[in-house]
Amino acid sequence: MEKIPNTESELAAAIEYHNRRYWEIGEPEISDEDYDALLRKLEAVNPAHPLLQKVLAPSVASTGKVHHAKPMLSLDKAYSLDEILAWAKKYVRSDKELFLIQPKYDGISANFANKVLSTRGDGVDGENITDKIPLIELETKGHQGKLDRPVRGEIVIRDDDFKTLYSHIRRKDGKTYKNSRNAVAGIMGLKEIGDMLAQNAKLTLVDYNLVSYSVTFAEFAQRWPEILQEVEQLPYPMDGLVIKLADEAYADSLGNTAHHPRGQIAFKFSGVRKKTKLLDVMWSFGKNCLTPVAQLEPVEIGGITIKQATLHNVKNLIDKDIHIGDIVTVERAGDVIPYIVSREEGGIRRSAIISECPCCKSTLVTDGPELRCTNPECTETKVQRILAAVRNIGIERLGEPNIRKMMNTLGVKTLKDVFGLKIEDILKLEGFKEKAAGNLLREIQSARRVEDFSLLASLNIPGIGKNTAKKILENYTLAELRGLTTEQLSAIDGIGPERSGAIFCELRSQSAYLDELLGSVELTTTKGGAKKSALTICFTGKMPEQRSYYENLAKQSGYEPADAVTKELSLLVAADLSSASIKLDKARSHGIKTMALDDWLKSVNAGSSSPKPSPKKTPDNVPDLFDLGA
Repeated sequence: MEKIPNTESELAAAIEYHNRRYWEIGEPEISDEDYDALLRKLEAVNPAHPLLQKVLAPSVASTGKVHHAKPMLSLDKAYSLDEILAWAKKYVRSDKELFLIQPKYDGISANFANKVLSTRGDGVDGENITDKIPLIELETKGHQGKLDRPVRGEIVIRDDDFKTLYSHIRRKDGKTYKNSRNAVAGIMGLKEIGDMLAQNAKLTLVDYNLVSYSVTFAEFAQRWPEILQEVEQLPYPMDGLVIKLADEAYADSLGNTAHHPRGQIAFKFSGVRKKTKLLDVMWSFGKNCLTPVAQLEPVEIGGITIKQATLHNVKNLIDKDIHIGDIVTVERAGDVIPYIVSREEGGIRRSAIISECPCCKSTLVTDGPELRCTNPECTETKVQRILAAVRNIGIERLGEPNIRKMMNTLGVKTLKDVFGLKIEDILKLEGFKEKAAGNLLREIQSARRVEDFSLLASLNIPGIGKNTAKKILENYTLAELRGLTTEQLSAIDGIGPERSGAIFCELRSQSAYLDELLGSVELTTTKGGAKKSALTICFTGKMPEQRSYYENLAKQSGYEPADAVTKELSLLVAADLSSASIKLDKARSHGIKTMALDDWLKSVNAGSSSPKPSPKKTPDNVPDLFDLGA
């Protein structure tokens, strides 16, 4: 879109023009993102402008008006998690206040009652579209089929139906529909539907309550990114999410404005999504596979310029038919890594999938959703496996560049080799002086005191990260685990046949290595171990080191790290106590102690629970380096 108008009259004229293009003609000229930008600018200029309160609906071929027993209003809009939380804070009665998060479908809002199907219309009176029922299938809880029960929902075309059925269905002018929303609007605007029935056209009325995530206010921010990603897997066109108070009676008691109910709000994807061109795909190495990374024509989302986005795995590329040269929709929500939601076919396209390893030139194979290198000696794969292992046991200072130096200069091949390093070895590495070498060796030494589940995760068994490893070892010791059959492994909650086979094979193939590794560490056993510390700690804000570095330090000082602020939290440590932070606000409202990061680090280093190891447990090859600067 060209430059956004500045004056109220110019903004209003532009919005009215685009309303006609979208709702009446069905041929929008700008994207949802650009239209929303116009609305937000008008709201900033005049929050009370009538256009902001107007309830809009598409033009349909109607057989008359239908009065809604309960109004079908539009929803107030939010474009970020912060805006949603600000709305929620107005109405929550406690941290346990329950919210429902539901998809915001991109179609035509409809109500079916007393065997009459109607659109939302102006919110009070809708248009009678009962004659379109022969085209419509209902999807509601426990039922998919005939539209035969009262329901409020959205008339859409499922993504799978649009991809298959609508590739052959023709409009009156002989052309196919550009997208599913245009198809729905076009069909609902027809006075006669005989031609559509003859072409086997199908519409779906999705019950608004079919898909719903229940979330308390306390866990809202933490679960938000996960829910966003889950919703993306649904087979319906969507342009956002609807968030509403789960207590309907309480929500109704809050009343409505002329435009929207106060107990609900819509989150628009346009706040976190933009379209851009896919210029190339680079393949980055992981511990067990190669991951496709999109190289994008730079686009700004939420004040951040995005040039790359994850494509997850090779299956995602195939399922979404993503090719280099396509126009892709990129999403960045909260702190989630940008990823590609969908694509539109570009003019010149080429495949992004490779068949040869970029490092060792070996053949690549598809294994489930992943692309893997078949060469066990592939240098890049080894680098990533060591990196994943040291991360799992908490050595944060040892990043990818230094692992490469260790492999090339010192012949390091495994985590066990890392544990065997001496101060004179580290000093051979480029860029390491005595202080830096001492700090790194101190962290390696500290990591020798390791939980059994962290050690299990460090073996890089596919599908077995820290959380899964912890679940397993709550019921079995590491020694017991090594003696289980695949059937016994499969019976463990959350494992199943596929993972059990991987664990069984890997524990045997890595048996000798695991014995060597166990000889290098002091292991803490999860099964039958002590209960969690009564002291819990949470961190907030951007900190100099990785968050896990401070969490490991906290564990060694008698704290149990927590991800969220609850009433039971003992201490919140903030990078900046003066910053605007939801966690800080929450901690203060609950009377939870807060502390600046620098002050906390001083207290940890000065206290009796300082993470210095006992001299008796210091391995023979590690000198006393704890007098060196951090």
